[in-house]
Amino acid sequence: MSREFVKGTEAMAEAAVRAGCRFFAGYPITPQNEIPEYLSVRLPQVGGEFIQGESEIASIYMVYVVSSVGIRSMTSSSGPGLALKTEGITYLAGAELPAVIIDVARGGPAIGQILPAQQDYLFATKSPGPGGIRCFVFAPSNVQEAVDLVYEAFDIADKYRNPVIVLTDGALGNMMEAIEFPKMRDLTTLPNKNDYILTKRDTVDKARVIQTYHAAVPDMQQANIKMAAKYAEWEKNEQRWEEYMLDDAEIVITAYGTTARIAKSAIKSLRKEGIKAGMIRPITVYPFPGNAFNKLNYNKIKFILNAEMSIPAQMFFDVDYVVRQRTPIYNQLSSGGIVM
Repeated sequence: MSREFVKGTEAMAEAAVRAGCRFFAGYPITPQNEIPEYLSVRLPQVGGEFIQGESEIASIYMVYVVSSVGIRSMTSSSGPGLALKTEGITYLAGAELPAVIIDVARGGPAIGQILPAQQDYLFATKSPGPGGIRCFVFAPSNVQEAVDLVYEAFDIADKYRNPVIVLTDGALGNMMEAIEFPKMRDLTTLPNKNDYILTKRDTVDKARVIQTYHAAVPDMQQANIKMAAKYAEWEKNEQRWEEYMLDDAEIVITAYGTTARIAKSAIKSLRKEGIKAGMIRPITVYPFPGNAFNKLNYNKIKFILNAEMSIPAQMFFDVDYVVRQRTPIYNQLSSGGIVM
C-alpha cells in the first residue's frame, strides 16, 4: 500500500470512513475543526451523512439516535465541547449503544487554551458522564497509530455496545506524518445488530424502545451489575501497552500520547549517558494497563517517572494505584499548552 503525508485530524477522519462510519454530527471547536470539515465533504462521497449540529448537545444526541438504528456513528470535540456532550455520552453507555468519540485535547480548565494538553485524562477514563459509566479509551502517540486505533475503535464499540473515546491532543491532531490507510470496510461484513436496533421488531405488533430509565430498583441494580461486568472484561482482556527499552531499565518513565514520543527521545539521550532508562506507554488508558507494571522487577527499579502534559497530575493516580508503593513515583509535568 502507498504511504500518504496527512495531517492527524484529517487522517483520523478518513480512518473513520474506512472503518464504516456513515454518520457524523459535531460542532466547531479548535483544535479538532479539521475532522468535521473533512467529513462534511468525504461522507457524502460514500453515501454517508454529515450534520453540523446547532450545539455539542444536539450533536451527541444525533449520534445516539443514528446509532440506535445500527449505523456506525461518530462525533469529535475538544475541551469544553466534551463537557457539553457528557449527558449524551452517559445515555449512549446506559442504552448500550456503540459510538466513537475523538477528543483532540486542549489546555484547560474551561475555555482555557487552544494549544495541546493532556488535561482530559480523568474526564475520559474516570468520568465521561454521570452514573458511574466508563468509556473504552485509546491513546495513540503518532498519526499512524491514531489511524489504526480509530479504525479499530468502531469494532470495539460494536463488540461491547459501548462508546469508545480516542484520546489525542492538539499536537497530534495538527501533526503531519507519512501513513498507510487501512482498506475500506465492506459494510455488508459489519456486525449484525438486529437483536437491538430500532428498525427491527421482536414481534409483529410491538415496536422496540431503547431507553435508560429503569422504573424498578432491582432492574436498575442489575443494569449496573451488567455494566460492571463489562468493564471487568475489558480489564481482563483488553489492556494494551508498549514496552520500550525495559529489559535492563533501572528508571521507568511512563507516558502516553504526545508525551510518550518526547520520552522516547529523552530515553535515547539518557542511554548515551549510561543511565538505564525505559518506558511503559499505555495504549489503552481505560482499561489502564496495570499488567505492564506488575511485570516489572521492582528489585532493580530505582523509581518511576510519570510524565504528562497536565498540572495537576492525572494519570499519576492510575500509576500509583497499580504500583502499590513498590517503588517511588515522581512527576514531570507541563500544562496550559506548554508541550513537555
